[in-house]
Formats: sequence, structure tokens, C-alpha cells
Amino acid sequence: MPTLKLPNPDRTISSYTLTGDPIPFVKFKATDFPRIAYSAAHVVADPLANHDPWLTPAIDWDTTLKFRHRMWDLGLGVAEAMDTAQRGMGLNWTEAQELIRRSQAEAKTRDDSLIAYGAGTDHLAPGPDVTIDDIIKAYDEQVGFVEAQGGRVILMASRALAAAAKSPDDYARVYGHVLSQVKQPVIMHWLGEMFDPALEGYWGQAEHDKAMDVCLDVIAANADKVDGIKISLLSAEKEIAMRRRLPASVKMYTGDDFNYAELIAGDDQGYSHALLGIFDAIAPAASAGLAALGRGDTKEFFDILEPTVPLSRHIFATPTRFYKTGVVFLAYLNGLQDHFTMVGGQQSTRSLQHLAELFRLADKARVLADPELATARMKAVLAVHGVSA
Repeated sequence: MPTLKLPNPDRTISSYTLTGDPIPFVKFKATDFPRIAYSAAHVVADPLANHDPWLTPAIDWDTTLKFRHRMWDLGLGVAEAMDTAQRGMGLNWTEAQELIRRSQAEAKTRDDSLIAYGAGTDHLAPGPDVTIDDIIKAYDEQVGFVEAQGGRVILMASRALAAAAKSPDDYARVYGHVLSQVKQPVIMHWLGEMFDPALEGYWGQAEHDKAMDVCLDVIAANADKVDGIKISLLSAEKEIAMRRRLPASVKMYTGDDFNYAELIAGDDQGYSHALLGIFDAIAPAASAGLAALGRGDTKEFFDILEPTVPLSRHIFATPTRFYKTGVVFLAYLNGLQDHFTMVGGQQSTRSLQHLAELFRLADKARVLADPELATARMKAVLAVHGVSA
């Protein structure tokens, strides 16, 4: 196995020899899995575009769409135009519309393409003059666009609503209106403030337990228009508590990138489906684990997925909103894109120390598809940072 020199937390540099036996890429169908599993997929930047990276997104559409086909080949669904795709964090509504159009066109070329699209209010800048009616109109615009393309909606949280709402009643009014208008049941998304600080106090409550009550009331009042809810609070306890209180017809989609294995496996009172950013980074492992669970082999499911949890916890470490850098870095290491460049220049949000530890954990999790290639690319990154590997 290859060896390279990696920096350590104490600023020393030492040799590291890879040990992981890569999990192979094996095609599956979604019907092989006992859970619905969406991967929130990233977009691939175009490093050769002549533009201002912080101001104007440039996307490599061919590679971005090829990546979606890879997810479908593995039996995974695609959660499109979400925060993993830097939505509202480099990718604006104009580029998101193009992404949705292109992805829906690709999805129509296959009979096994599970896909849903984020719709929110990110084209409406929060501000003191923004009203609840403005927010409703913004949601209607984005939901209408997704549905006009023939897509299913993932109803994203709204920064504008978090800033403008005076009470939980404002949330009930907005969501009640939007849900009354949708053509087919949606997946709601409660994104915690650890992912987006602008969403702190969502549902009109500072405490998650009280916010959960508001959210559950909204779901209960509109249960026929809600397929499920994804919560991203990084708390297994809170997710399980909410899961047990959902109407029988409403699914829980885990967005917990810290505890997904146990939540997907479930307990005697239920389980969670998946809508996860980490599945972008560990797709073959996620697919193999779900297939094992489909065969009734819970041990193999945990044997495959549990080693990926330390990697995921590292990628989603505080500040959690920078997790996308780790997702894209793994795509680079695994040869899924030719560069480590991100929309908005966000490849700079994590340190070399963080990337070195990610490399070690990815090796231990067996998600470096080609150890020789991954090592060569890691050495290139180290060299740019002044480390001779």
C-alpha cells in the first residue's frame, strides 16, 4: 500500500501507510434497499472559467451531471439543489434553476432515477421590509418552477422567514399556504443553525424541543401534503423523539450526518429513511450497506457503515457549514473530478490539518476508491501547502 507524509496536530510530520481495502463500486437498484435513500449531491466547479470565483459561480455541467448518474447507478436517489450543492452559499437561484432543469432532463433518460429538488426563498434577501406575504410569494415562485419541470419538491427552510417571523403563527401561515398549493406531497427540510446560523430560532422557538412542537403541528395540519420531513439537528435523540410523533403516513428522513447508521437501522418502534450530504462522499459504502440491510444482514450493514461515521463527524465538524469542502475533497481524491476547486472558492474553508485527518479517516473507512490515485492527489495538495510528501 502507498505511503506518504502527513502533518500531525502537534505540527510534526510523519509517515502514514494506507491500510484500507476499498469498498468496490457495485451497481444496485433502489428496490434492493429497505429504506429510501437520497444523496444530497454537490456541484462541480469549472476551474478554467474566466470569472470572479467569489462573485460569479462557474459550474462544470458535464461532470456535475455525470456525478448524478453515478448515484443512480448505485441505487441512491439525488436530492438536488440543496445546501450540499452550495445552495445559498455560492450557488444562487439563477444557477439552481439551471441545475434543476439539467438534472431533470437527465433523470428523464432513465427509468430508475429517484430525484427531488430543493425549493425555498433564497432569491429573496432577508431584510426589515420583507413581509410574510413576500415570503409566501417567493416560496410559490420556486415551488412552481420545480413543479413546472415535473419535479418533486423538497421544501427548504427560509432565511427570510427566520428573520421576518414574529411568532410560530407566521410559520404556520407560510407553510400552510405553500403545502395547500403543492401538486404532490413534499419532503420538508428543517435545517439546524449548526448548518446555517441564519436559521437559528426556526419555527419561532429558540429551543429545539419547542420548535419541534410547532413543526409537528404544521405537519399534522397538512399531513396529506407531506411525504416526510428531513431534520438536520445532529441529535439522534431529537430525531427519534420526533419520528415517534409523526403521523403514520409521514416518513422521517434522517439528515443526521453524525448518527445515520443507527437511525437508518432503527429500533422496534421505527426507523429513518435517508437524505444525507455524507452519502455524496461515501456513496459506494452507503449503497453496499443498504443492500446488506435489504438482505437482512444487520451485522454487515454496521460493519460497512460504522467505520464511515468518524469520517462523517470529521467532515461535519464545527463550523459545520463548511462541511461541503470535505465532500468535494473526497470527490477529488477519488478521481470523480480533476481538481479541488469549489464554487465561491470554498476549498479554502478547511485547514491542511483538517484535510490530512480526513485522508486518514477515509482510508480507515475504506472509501478511497483507488489508494494510489488518492495518495498522488493528496501529495499534490500537500506540496501546494509547502509539505514535501
